[in-house]
This record gives sequence, structure tokens and C-alpha cells, in this order.
Amino acid sequence: MLYPLKFHPILKEKIWGGNKLKTILHKKTTQENVGESWEISTVNEQISIVSNGQFEGESLKGLIQKFKGKILGESIYQEFGDQFPLLIKFIDAKTDLSVQLHPDDELAKKRHNSFGKTEMWYVAQADENAKLIIGFNKDTNKEEYEDFLNKGKITELLNFEEISEGDSYFINAGKIHAIGGGALIAEIQQTSDITYRVYDWDRQDKEGNYRELHTDLALDALDFKAEDDFKLKYALEKNKVNQLISSKYFTTNTLSIDQSTERTYKDLDSFKILMCVGGKGEIKTNEITTTISLGETVLIPSRIDSLFLENVSNEMKLLEVYIK
Repeated sequence: MLYPLKFHPILKEKIWGGNKLKTILHKKTTQENVGESWEISTVNEQISIVSNGQFEGESLKGLIQKFKGKILGESIYQEFGDQFPLLIKFIDAKTDLSVQLHPDDELAKKRHNSFGKTEMWYVAQADENAKLIIGFNKDTNKEEYEDFLNKGKITELLNFEEISEGDSYFINAGKIHAIGGGALIAEIQQTSDITYRVYDWDRQDKEGNYRELHTDLALDALDFKAEDDFKLKYALEKNKVNQLISSKYFTTNTLSIDQSTERTYKDLDSFKILMCVGGKGEIKTNEITTTISLGETVLIPSRIDSLFLENVSNEMKLLEVYIK
């Protein structure tokens, strides 16, 4: 019988990583400068392993091969096969990430035989004065962009956004961006690990090396328009579904739970993901109770079409993700 699935996080040290994944989200690790926790993944050689219940120790990819549409949803399995269509992460930026962008589906397929990368960010925690870079601060073009980049003045073209907990942003493929130091982010994205890094703050690793840049590849992928289309506005009603974004790649809602709340998905042919970004609680399905607390992520197979969410703190805050 399928049940809510938890996974061992895949933790990654990064030159810009910090310790919030350990101190705030309670990830168990002895690593230093941990920048990413991959919560749900079937990216090559980075495949999630179940940590709870009768399938403990089995891989997500193996379970999809076995149960197919009963996990993903029938239509999603027909489109994506054994690949989980989303990559779910928590990101801790102690210092600024590189300025980067991602190709869209068409370009990524042509160059890398991969999906593109459209993504969204939810700010789980932010230090004072923390910022994100999203897009340009004015319309530009290839020639002006290359001129600023070559002169080391690219930041003069970029749009900086001050952030606070609960802010959320949708990043289309092609939009230049960077997570700034002091930000703890929940990231939901297409399954893709293709990044075009264009500026890395002139920093070196501990061996004195600069990280690879992809300035030529980025030129054909960049969106040079300064469109104010990224910050998401949403309601904050408790014990109700508050939609953040609905796109062809994923739908994300917020749920603030302080009393028993039923969620039904009878008309939804999709898996569901619950990411806990505040408090703790329980997920009750078919007499099975699964705990969830800050920093944990749970995959609800498509076959499960109803559940109850129970708060066991002052308030449990969840991101709910699916495809429709």
C-alpha cells in the first residue's frame, strides 16, 4: 500500500553555503558550508532514497518504475516516464550565489537533451538586508549586456529585491537571477541541473580557482526585457488553500494550519508534495499518521486522494505542490 513518503536529504557543500540547513531546518550533517538540501530528486546520480515505512531504503526512481501512475499520476507518467518531473530543494546562501540563468525547454533539449528550468522561490527565512537579484532594472540588449559584463559592471544592470520571510517569486527560464547572502529559500523547479553562470563576484575557491562561467551559452538563453512579473501576491487565510502560482510546470499553494483541515484531491491526477516551512504537524491518510516538521518534505502519491492535516504547534506552514 502506498503511503506518504519521506526521503533522506541529499546535502551539498557549496562555496557560498552556510549552516542554516543544520541550525534552522535541523538537517543532520557534519559537512561545512552546506548550501543545498535536495529533498526530492531523480536527477542522474542524485536520486532520493526513502527514509520511512515499508519502502525505507528504496529509491524514488525504483518506486516510480514499480508503481508508475499510482505515484506520479497517470497523465504525468505518460509524459515523464520514470523521471520525477520536479526537483525540490532548500537553499542556504551565506554569501551571494552566482548571477545565472537557465535555458527554456526548447534550448535545453537541443543543447543538453534535458528539460529547461523554470523555478520558484519561497523565502523561509531572511537576515536583515538580504536581497535577491531577479531580472534587469531596465530593458537592455545583447550589445549593452556584453559591454557591462566585459567591463565588470554587470551589477549596474541588475534588479535587486529586498526580501523578508514569506516572500515568493516565480523565475521564468531565461530570466537572470541570483540568491543573495542571508536568504534561506525553498525552491521548486523543473527537473533540470542546467545552469548558465555569467558572473561569480570574482571569487576563488580554497584552491585559488575561479568557477567556470558560461557567458557564450547564456547569450541565446537570456531574456533582456525588464518585466515586473516575478513577485507573487497571495492571500494568507488560515486553514484554506492560498494559491501562489499555477503554471504548466507546477502549481504551488500555501497552507497555514492551526486546526484539523481536510484536503481532497479526487479530481487531481497528480502526486502532491508538502514542504514544511514553519511549525510542525501530522498528515493522516488511511489510518497512517506521518509527522512533518520545519525543513521536512513529504511526497503524497497520486493514488492517495484525501488526507487530514493536523497542527501540533502554534501554526504549521506548508507549501503544497502538484501538476495539473
